[in-house]
Amino acid sequence: MSTNVILARMGEVTLKGLNRGTFEARLKNNLKYRLRNFGKLKIYQSQSRIWIEPKDGDANPYFENEVAAKEILDAVVQVFGIVSASLARKFEYTSMDEIRTNSVEYMKEYLKLFPEHETFKVEAKRGVKSFPLTSPQISEDIGGLLLENFDSLRVNVKKPDFVFMVEVRDFCYVYAGKVMGHRGLPVGTAGKGMLLLSGGIDSPVAGYMMASRGMELDAVYFHSFPYTSDRAKDKVVDLAKIVSKFSGKMTLHVVNFTDIQLDMYKNSRQDMLTVTMRRVMLQIAERLAKENGCGCLITGESLGQVASQTLEAINFTNEVVDMPIFRPLIGIDKEATCDISRRIGAFETSILPYEDCCTVFVAKHPKTHPSREDIIEAEANLDIQKMVEDGVNGTEQIKI
Repeated sequence: MSTNVILARMGEVTLKGLNRGTFEARLKNNLKYRLRNFGKLKIYQSQSRIWIEPKDGDANPYFENEVAAKEILDAVVQVFGIVSASLARKFEYTSMDEIRTNSVEYMKEYLKLFPEHETFKVEAKRGVKSFPLTSPQISEDIGGLLLENFDSLRVNVKKPDFVFMVEVRDFCYVYAGKVMGHRGLPVGTAGKGMLLLSGGIDSPVAGYMMASRGMELDAVYFHSFPYTSDRAKDKVVDLAKIVSKFSGKMTLHVVNFTDIQLDMYKNSRQDMLTVTMRRVMLQIAERLAKENGCGCLITGESLGQVASQTLEAINFTNEVVDMPIFRPLIGIDKEATCDISRRIGAFETSILPYEDCCTVFVAKHPKTHPSREDIIEAEANLDIQKMVEDGVNGTEQIKI
C-alpha cells in the first residue's frame, strides 16, 4: 500500500556540531506551527530530511496530488531552514516489482498534471545496502521501464524537464520535481530583535533577512496621524503580516509620533530634522526592545541611499543607544533590495502611495555630513528625554 508524503530537505542546519539537535528540534516545531491549519500531521526526521505525512493514515486533501499539495508545499518552504520540498509516494517493498509498479502509477498521475514534460532522467539513492541492485542499476531499470510505458517521454541526462527520483530506505520513495525554499536557519535559534518597520521597500526586506538567520522579530512603526493617514498604518500592518509568514508571530508596536515630530519641526534646525528624528526613534525603539525581550535593533538602512544614511549620520544615530543595531542591507543597492522584496511578496504593498512620517516631515536640504556641533545645536531646544517617554507611553500593540 502506498501513501503520499512530503519530503523536506534541510540545509545549513546539518552543518551544525554539538548543538545540531537544538536547531533540528526548533525547525520541526516551526514546521508544526506553520502547518497547524493543514490537518493532523506526523512530522519526523530521518538523517538530513524531514518527512511530513497525514497522521494515522487520515485522508488529507493536501496530499492528494501535486496540484492539491501546492498550498502545503508553499507553506513548508516558507519556513527558514528548509532548502526544498517535494511530494513523494511512500510504500513498503520486498523487491523491484513494488518499485516498478509504483513508479509507473506515479508517472501516470504526474503526466496528467504536467503533460508538457517530455524529457527526463532517473536518479536513485540506495540507503539499504542489502538491496540487491545498486543505485545505477535501479536508475537504469526504472528509466527503461518508463520509456516502455510512456511514448511521450525521452531521456535527457543534461537538461531534463524533470528528474524522477527513487530512494530505497526503510521504505521506498518515488517523486519528481521540487519546490525551492528560502534556506537559512530556523527562527528562534538566534535571539530576538526589534525591527524599525516603515511603509517602504527596505525595512520588510531587512526583517526577512534577519529572520533568515534565525532571529525572532517584533516591530515598531512611528505613526504621525493625521499627517500620515490610517491607510499608511494599515499598509505597515500588511507588511508586518508578510514578514511574519517567514518570521512567525510578532507584536507590532505603533508609536504615536505626531506631537514629537511637530516639536522637532518647530524647535530644531530644518536641515538636521532627519538625523534628529532618527536619534529619537532609535531611543524609543531601544526602550520598547528592552521591555519586550529584544537584544538588538534592526533597520533597513543602506549606506549612502538617503541623507540619514551617510557614515557621519549613522555614527551619530548609533551613539544614542547601547544595544547593537543590525543593518543587513547596508552594502546592498536598491535594485537588489527590490528583487528580494518581490520574491517575498512585499513589493506591491511597499509601493502603495501612502507616506510615512519620515517622508512627510523631510527637510528640503538635509545635512548629509553632520558634525558634533550640528547635533548639539539641533537638539539644544528639545527635551529628548520627555520625547522618548511620551513615545514609549503612547504606543499601541498589535498582535500579528
